[in-house]
Amino acid sequence: MFVVGLTGGIGSGKSTVADLFVAHGAALVDTDAIAHALTAPGGAAMPLLRAAFGDAVVRADGGLDRPAMRARAFADPATKARLEGLLHPLIRAEADRRCRAATAPYVILAVPLLVESGSYADRCDRVLVVDCAEATQVARVMARNGLREDEVRAIVAAQATRQARLAAADDVVDNDGPAAALPAQVERLHRAYLEGALTKVKANC
Repeated sequence: MFVVGLTGGIGSGKSTVADLFVAHGAALVDTDAIAHALTAPGGAAMPLLRAAFGDAVVRADGGLDRPAMRARAFADPATKARLEGLLHPLIRAEADRRCRAATAPYVILAVPLLVESGSYADRCDRVLVVDCAEATQVARVMARNGLREDEVRAIVAAQATRQARLAAADDVVDNDGPAAALPAQVERLHRAYLEGALTKVKANC
């Protein structure tokens, strides 16, 4: 399967770009969606998280109290590392399973922390970065999530830098302007990914 790793900073517009690729017939494997399923009530990760961090990070319905867990992870690097050590292998395994099961011409593997994780890039034929200025990120997240500017900037600072993401990119979608500028960029990349997928199939025959 031809896999395109899609990433970008918070508020960059990854979901919008992913949806445009899906409209062209690509399969979408979203690691954020997988993480939410794993930490939902009855999710496979919840027994591990409860054992590691206690009932204080578990909601009454049995799902993960994400704000409480996020606060603890941001306050303590060791807690963050432990959380990632528990969750990330489960997410990667499920993402791999979904990629292998896909029947579309190619897969968009959406990984917000693709650059930070390192291992996901090895699974991808191309890395696509949705890019915008930090000021644009901050404004979008404040408007969407109701967070304060300092809260958003703390999240941005914890992610890879814009320069690091661009350095890792094979392809870039510029999302610093109006949404109307996105479809043409996605259309061009879609054609390139179809060609790449066909080339890979021929090479494996």
